[in-house]
Amino acid sequence: MSLISLLFALAAEKHLSSSAWQFNTFYLAYQRALSKSNFLNSHYGTAFFTGIFVLIPTVIVYSFFSFVDSDLLYLILSTVVLIVCFGCVQTRDSYKNYLLAAFKGEPTTCEMHHWQLQQDKNQPDMHFGQLLVWLNYRYYIAIMIFFVVFGPTGAVFYRLLTSVAESKGTENCKMSDEDTEQSSALENEDTLSEIPEQMTDACDAQKWLSWFDWVLVRVVSFGYMLVGHFSKAMPIWLEGILDFSKPPYKLLTSVAEKSEDFMVDQDDCTAEPCLLVRLAKRTLLLCLSVISILILAGVIS
Repeated sequence: MSLISLLFALAAEKHLSSSAWQFNTFYLAYQRALSKSNFLNSHYGTAFFTGIFVLIPTVIVYSFFSFVDSDLLYLILSTVVLIVCFGCVQTRDSYKNYLLAAFKGEPTTCEMHHWQLQQDKNQPDMHFGQLLVWLNYRYYIAIMIFFVVFGPTGAVFYRLLTSVAESKGTENCKMSDEDTEQSSALENEDTLSEIPEQMTDACDAQKWLSWFDWVLVRVVSFGYMLVGHFSKAMPIWLEGILDFSKPPYKLLTSVAEKSEDFMVDQDDCTAEPCLLVRLAKRTLLLCLSVISILILAGVIS
């Protein structure tokens, strides 16, 4: 059933872009509800609150699905959960607006869309193509893997932890080996400007998330090599596979760049993002194929 849910969710996610199908709609409502709790007020901004904040929905989803005894109902509900957890409308819109500005010959506007997406998602400084590769991993591939291994509970857990890590407050966290602070996120539909900034400790969430990403990124980056230039990317992958100090995003983006053979034209700001996005899509299909084979072989259910 996991395979069917994945196929349906991937096919439907792009067409269901209304706020009712967006994860942040539920995330913001959950934060507002929890911010009214007098019991937890004294723990705002602490690692304890962050743990409770992530644990409550995870336990609720796990408990709910444990009582579903109909396979058909389980399939439908798990697919709905996966659709909600998948993707990011803001990232897709930023990519489209970036390309539109590039085709119009407006490099300054391209940089603005790049900067805005980077700040909204509180990500370290990286090229636009690298940023898209990283967000594709976060919003698709990693959620796919968590869903297959841990079910709908795993998908909700990872997406929730990602949202906390990218929320306001991360600008004061050290991101990997960066020595500079990230500026605050812009206020838009995908940011959490309406919520108290110190409600959750985003720094702790980033740290916890990096532990999961450390393993997954090394598996996914190997997939990038398989669908790209294996011999060129292999040295980068081997160099970083046991390097605990190298941030997951750096390993993934470095391997992705080496896996795709392109010449950077200073006058063409679409070359890198377009090629890397196509590479990311091929990697996603490879991951889906591997998951399908494992499911059909009975290795995973």
